[in-house]
Amino acid sequence: MINKVEISGVNTSTLPVLSNEEKSELLFKIKNGDVDARQKFINGNLKLVLSVIKKFRNSNDNADDLFQIGCVGLIKAIDNFDISQNVQFSTYAVPMIIGEIRRYLRDNNPIRVSRSVRNLAYKALMAKEQLLKKTQDEPTIEQIAQIVGVEKEQIAASLDAIQDPVSLHDSVHGSTDSENLFLIDQISDKKANDERWTDSIAISEAMKKLSKREKDIIKRRFFDCKTQMEVADEIGISQAQVSRLEKNAIKNIKKNYI
Repeated sequence: MINKVEISGVNTSTLPVLSNEEKSELLFKIKNGDVDARQKFINGNLKLVLSVIKKFRNSNDNADDLFQIGCVGLIKAIDNFDISQNVQFSTYAVPMIIGEIRRYLRDNNPIRVSRSVRNLAYKALMAKEQLLKKTQDEPTIEQIAQIVGVEKEQIAASLDAIQDPVSLHDSVHGSTDSENLFLIDQISDKKANDERWTDSIAISEAMKKLSKREKDIIKRRFFDCKTQMEVADEIGISQAQVSRLEKNAIKNIKKNYI
């Protein structure tokens, strides 16, 4: 579907591609209120949107809808891009386009799962992670159920329920305090998927402005795929301190690049 020539009424085979010089010139004009330059710049970056939505090819959502949402992210990136920063526009825009699409997919998911079911699923995922580290083998539902302390049917049902709508940025156990823990903080991911390169680009650019300790934590968390507890053990501080430093680092990254 995403590879079709026409998407949202746009013939993708004829989309223009701007040179770096053209991009710089148009961005300068855009910042000075040139409407025509803005439209030309948008058209010249539609292929960037198309390349991003290909990463969501497994989504059940219509490709036309994803393309339009991606264009919203592109426009937001244009409006917020700082031409004084030494960073390529695509490096800045890709994470914003991806973020816009992810928000759309999350907010428009037709399935709604109760908090109790989500919490049980999170506990099951953490138990699975613990067993994987301990045995190096894929744990069974029975083993996970034994650790969590519920029937295996409940574990299976909760995991099935969250397969589509779960977000790694959902809070664990419904906590709402200032030291909120998220699922992504507790589970490491050693898979090198197609989407991670965009996050790595943005983080690498932004890390230049972080403190030495913040750089170390970001590197361990997002490049070495460590959990917060693992990082805390390695550098000799508490998990809460790692969480605060990580959040501050991410805040600084967003301030400068997102």
